[in-house]
Amino acid sequence: MKKLLLVVLVALGGYFVYRQVQADRAEQDLWTEATDPIPAGSR
Repeated sequence: MKKLLLVVLVALGGYFVYRQVQADRAEQDLWTEATDPIPAGSR
């Protein structure tokens, strides 16, 4: 029973780390898009 609980806790921890990495990546993409210089041809 303890091993099953440990596996579940490790899986939940991995899931939350994965979600945090995805959120950080999405935020970085937004910052990159917001701070990119405007190309000269699109004015």
